[in-house]
Amino acid sequence: MFLIVGLGNPGKSYTNNRHNIGYKVIDNIKKSYNFPNFTTKFKSEFSKSLLNEEIISLLKPITFMNNSGVAVKEIKEFYNIDIKNIYVIHDEIDLDQGRVKVKNGGGHNGHNGLKSIDKMIGKNYNRVRVGVSRPSKMYEENIDENISNWVLSDFTSNEKDKWLDNTINYVSEMIVSLINSQNSFCGKNV
Repeated sequence: MFLIVGLGNPGKSYTNNRHNIGYKVIDNIKKSYNFPNFTTKFKSEFSKSLLNEEIISLLKPITFMNNSGVAVKEIKEFYNIDIKNIYVIHDEIDLDQGRVKVKNGGGHNGHNGLKSIDKMIGKNYNRVRVGVSRPSKMYEENIDENISNWVLSDFTSNEKDKWLDNTINYVSEMIVSLINSQNSFCGKNV
């Protein structure tokens, strides 16, 4: 069994935040691969289906970002999922917008969702890092480098048209490769 977790915050006010890119990818995977409707289970929105002869669970924790590990631990223990079969999709400020990289383990780089997951299940899960950049890289003027405000701000319509939709589709389409290749997936600019 494989678990694909998209990080984000629940509620309409967060829907288009940069921090919710993990939720957006999970929603797209669900739609693209005809997963059943989400149910509320494991302190999350949860869906499960068979994909290429593998059982795949999709999870969007509704515990808020800082407590994502609670939901991940609950489903991991319930289904006894091997940590190497867990993929967590999250925003990454240290990657340019649209850049996608996958790595196993590593540090949390200050990301509160990853901190929570690390604390609850350990660090050896797979991270699907989706670049949202830093505000100083996006604007030439001197901008307040407040990362919390940045990741909790909405994507602009220009970002959506320029890279966001393509990136979400790209990561969604790569789900089979992520599972089948167990990390042979390489970063790519879209």
